[in-house]
Amino acid sequence: METATVKLKKGEGRSLKAGGPWIYDNEIDAITGDYTNGDMVSVEDFDGYFLGHGFINTNSKLTVRIMSRKKDAAVDEDFLEMRVRNAWEYRKATVDTSCCRLIFGEADFLPGIVVDKFGHVLVVESLALGIDRLKPVILEKLKKVLKEDGIEIQGIYERSDAKVRLQEGMERIKGFIGPSFDTKVEITENGVKYLVDVQDGQKTGFFLDQKYNRLAIQRLCKDKRVLDCFTHTGSFALNAGIAGAREVLGVDASELGIAQAKENAELNGLSHRVAFQCADVFELLPELEKNGEKFDVVILDPPAFTKSRNSVKNAVKGYREINLRGMKLVKDGGYLATCSCSHFMTPELFTKTIREAAANVHKRLRQVEYRTQAADHPILWAGEETSYYLKFYIFQVCDEK
Repeated sequence: METATVKLKKGEGRSLKAGGPWIYDNEIDAITGDYTNGDMVSVEDFDGYFLGHGFINTNSKLTVRIMSRKKDAAVDEDFLEMRVRNAWEYRKATVDTSCCRLIFGEADFLPGIVVDKFGHVLVVESLALGIDRLKPVILEKLKKVLKEDGIEIQGIYERSDAKVRLQEGMERIKGFIGPSFDTKVEITENGVKYLVDVQDGQKTGFFLDQKYNRLAIQRLCKDKRVLDCFTHTGSFALNAGIAGAREVLGVDASELGIAQAKENAELNGLSHRVAFQCADVFELLPELEKNGEKFDVVILDPPAFTKSRNSVKNAVKGYREINLRGMKLVKDGGYLATCSCSHFMTPELFTKTIREAAANVHKRLRQVEYRTQAADHPILWAGEETSYYLKFYIFQVCDEK
């Protein structure tokens, strides 16, 4: 039970009142009662009106994260089981659950924690002090709920090694929770097999949010020549290959990523049609153009070029450059799949950047479809923290005639 109350300044808490889950330090008028950072507190408006229960950490500018808006709610084991059960039932209704994001922080009303499921293995990332304390219970409840559906979790690996933990006054940690296991986990997604490195791969080991975007490019690739830029561990390239592409080239600057991509191609029996090259995409694309290379399908899946508002201008230049270079390499009537995973590259700005790139190289774009992240990364309206961070377009690229 909470012993402390956070009172907001008059006129503050607009995001919270609109449905958002966060309270910043500059919105707080006073904190009364005893508490330790990580504890649950009650939140009130300036006039004493109850707004929610959340956990507090005065080390962070993001001081309170809301767990419940019900006054009589107790954030106990039953409450956490309810949250976990709701998250699992939602996944069962919306996505293929063999591999999926089980918990997506704020969008599942469990702020600061992410849990991914790769077959019978869970990977957890905990980013906030309050939820870190609740993590053991959340994981036990997840195992219980999954077991009810006949899914026995064989191992859990923690990837709480993001820098943001330092802002919460916590150490960056990674390692096994419970018994150790082989951290190279084989999964199947869209008919493609992958070895996921949950210990040393990026983030939790694999980017599950692109699952159905990868599937969407399959129908474009049969008998086609495909270029996959920023291929990481080969996911888009392998989806093209499994769909029957004649020839695929995947490119990435990471030697580790390319080694894993080659391993995945071998796993799928695609090494004869899907090749990988370790190179800087920004340097390789002009070289391919100079050599007169053309592709039926070009895929651009870059890392986030910006992780703050301050660097958006430079990011726009990067997105414009790769898109115009990519368009130049598409055969007349071929296809371009292009995306941005940066939260600060808004859908409007990304669209504007692509339009400018097309104008610069005198290409006409015919939109096939626009997509966002898979449904296991839900978008909570009024919670901008879970908004359309992933933008994914497929275009037909036509020469001006």
